[in-house]
Amino acid sequence: MSVWSELTGQDAAIAVFRAAAESAGGASREASADQVGGSQQMTHSWLITGPPGSGRSNLAYAFAVALISGRPDGDDTTRIQVEARSHPDLHVLATEGVIIKRDDVREIVKRSHYAPSIGRHRVIIVEDADRMTEQTSNFLLKELEEPPERTVWILCAPSEADLIPTIRSRVRSVRLLMPSVADVAALLVRRDGIDPDLAERCAREAQSHIGMAHRLATSDEARRRRAETLRLALEVRSAATAVSTAARYLEIAGDDAKAITALRDAEEREHALHSLGIAPGQAVPSALRPQIKALEDDQKRRATRSLRDGIDRILVDLATLYRDVLLLQLDAEVELVNREMIDALRGAAASAAPARTLATLDAIQEARERIEGNVAPALALEAMLVSAIRRPDSERGAA
Repeated sequence: MSVWSELTGQDAAIAVFRAAAESAGGASREASADQVGGSQQMTHSWLITGPPGSGRSNLAYAFAVALISGRPDGDDTTRIQVEARSHPDLHVLATEGVIIKRDDVREIVKRSHYAPSIGRHRVIIVEDADRMTEQTSNFLLKELEEPPERTVWILCAPSEADLIPTIRSRVRSVRLLMPSVADVAALLVRRDGIDPDLAERCAREAQSHIGMAHRLATSDEARRRRAETLRLALEVRSAATAVSTAARYLEIAGDDAKAITALRDAEEREHALHSLGIAPGQAVPSALRPQIKALEDDQKRRATRSLRDGIDRILVDLATLYRDVLLLQLDAEVELVNREMIDALRGAAASAAPARTLATLDAIQEARERIEGNVAPALALEAMLVSAIRRPDSERGAA
């Protein structure tokens, strides 16, 4: 099976990476540079950009399989090891925090200078490269300028503008498109065995975000939380209900974050204890407590980031809700994201003017920016929900 077969909606980008892997697999660096056509040339510093959920990381890991194996379509042994992040020639720099610091990259830069252990290339993937501080970016710059001959750097970010100009000038950029709803639904059916109707609905409600569509399609609880999020928004009738709804949103985001991180945290702790030779139920010796403490600190930072991401997912879902309301108000012939709740959407459309709905959409975006700027999430959500207050005709007439 080709390593590219589980990717969707990115045929042009796949063609670029497959051709580069083919050229790298059968030729030296000098020979690769002689290939005809830009898409055929191999370079050793790449930047994959695209909207969240477009498959940046998935494409980066597929490219890594092809490069390490030396085969343009990869091989199963390498693919399994890369998917498990256990291949000795793959290094991943990812953060569960808000930023990537210089200390985070220091060790991985050292490893970039080692020759490949068993593969054709040593590949270093930097997920969310847009989270690098300027100091980190400048520290990494020299490595991108002159990487060792068989080391390949692959950076992932939403857009080129998220990185400093000096890094952008030293990488080859490949821009991904957002896959269509049909593409994502087909992937869920093919890869995960999801019922086609459910796959289409989840892909549509996730707005083609591959990871979110997968989560919705495979978790009844995730679908329930999303439905509650939208229902609560349409029930906001006063400042008091705006405050209580904001509090509930924080609970929903927290539950979602726990569901995502709890299993992973337990598995990490079990693996760490096993690696340290500590039997299940055995007390951790004092000499080994710093290692466990470091793991727990990492998990706390990840929980903080997961909570923030969960809040942002709620705001994105609310944006789809009020986008649908606005489309109904304007009689636009555009497919609704949340068409299963058409009656509630019509009620919301009738309870306010289009200008009010536009103001709510602006408030949602402002809330996202405020939270990213470290404003207290509860305050940002409360301010946003006040703009979403809608009253039935009877209440407005009485007022």
